[in-house]
Amino acid sequence: MFEPRLALASLSGHSDADWAKQGAPYAGCAFLGGLSIDEATRAASRGMVDRDREEFLPADPSRFLISQLRALAGEPIRSAVNVRSATLVPLEDVADLCRDHGAILEINAHCRQEEMCAAGSGEHLLTQPGKLCKQVEAATATGATVSVKVRAEVEGVDLPALAQRLARSGADAIHIDAMDTPGVVADVSMAANLFIIANNGVRDASSAREYFEHGADAVSVGRPSDDTAVLERLHAATRDIREEELHP
Repeated sequence: MFEPRLALASLSGHSDADWAKQGAPYAGCAFLGGLSIDEATRAASRGMVDRDREEFLPADPSRFLISQLRALAGEPIRSAVNVRSATLVPLEDVADLCRDHGAILEINAHCRQEEMCAAGSGEHLLTQPGKLCKQVEAATATGATVSVKVRAEVEGVDLPALAQRLARSGADAIHIDAMDTPGVVADVSMAANLFIIANNGVRDASSAREYFEHGADAVSVGRPSDDTAVLERLHAATRDIREEELHP
């Protein structure tokens, strides 16, 4: 899906093309966004901005996305876009754009902000697997490569079982915020044939290696994604781990 096996995870209102370019010497993929793309999630984003959270709120999300993907054309990093939607048509439209630009579409089932969950997106989708799988089916039907960003430790959510359903619905990857349970990566790895990106606490060779040993195919870094020292460490670590996999 991408090499090196290090991704830059989306940070709302921060992760744009310029941010991705800064990380391009170190990472194989950059998840832009999160970008709210339908009426309900854009209203939720406006509410989040009103309480001093950063959000992308362009007048036209599709035009904004096109400009961002074009800005990354030719850069040595794969583009990906983390999107939030409660409805299918805007999701299909963005999936078309991602397909046309060779970018990964990532469905956000991760954001736990009250406004986003009330809008029917983000973490809310983890508790509505049928709705989440319909989003995956709609996106993959366009021919786009699809990832789903999820969170561990959500009450009542069996991530390995959910991963199986996502795989059957056509998802290519699952991006797991492991919270305080890195072992969930191993559980998902054994349950479903998906490309697994592990997230949370990835800062150095030791933290990255732990996730790879649990079965992750890649790791992602969030808040330190603009810290060159952290990215240099992780780039070297993922390169070494990959070399060990290829030449045991």
